[in-house]
Amino acid sequence: MPTSLTLPLDDETVRSLHVGDEVLFSGRMITAREAAHRVLLRELDPTVKRLVEGRFIYHCGPVVAEDPATHAWRFAAAGPSSSLREEPYQAEVIARYGVRGVVGKGGMGPATLAALAAHGAVYLHAVGALAVGLARRVVRVHGVHKLDELGVREAIWDIEVKDFPAIVTMDAHGESLHARLEREAEAARALLERTSL
Repeated sequence: MPTSLTLPLDDETVRSLHVGDEVLFSGRMITAREAAHRVLLRELDPTVKRLVEGRFIYHCGPVVAEDPATHAWRFAAAGPSSSLREEPYQAEVIARYGVRGVVGKGGMGPATLAALAAHGAVYLHAVGALAVGLARRVVRVHGVHKLDELGVREAIWDIEVKDFPAIVTMDAHGESLHARLEREAEAARALLERTSL
């Protein structure tokens, strides 16, 4: 049974999570991809820090629609982006902005894993094939930052989600399911090479 989480999270709650835990989380978070990460590191953005401290960053380039009458935004598709592109920036963003979780797909590298352990955060894998279903979990768009500078897909969206499903694949204890699978695949390759000689 998935663990229900309500954002923001404290250190104790994050460190109670382990690789393999299924979660349903609710609350506010932001979207940010590579371009947004570069902007966030250019100088500390106090508005974004207030929005994301204790919360999650979602690697997502959403498909959005604007109501012509009210000008309210809604997400039409919200599938995760590949996270490895953010590896050069993620550790510092976690440290500077007090991020408690990163949501994406494919996992991240050793610098991010070390930052998760140092600052009490987790990486959560979201299922990419469910982009429209995940958009239905976005119950409100509170605003958007850097839209003119970055464009719709790269902008920083301030969203509220309800029961957003994900799996912890990197935790605050230094464990990474992605690294484990890579080691197992490498061992299997080495075994095949030895036995095919």
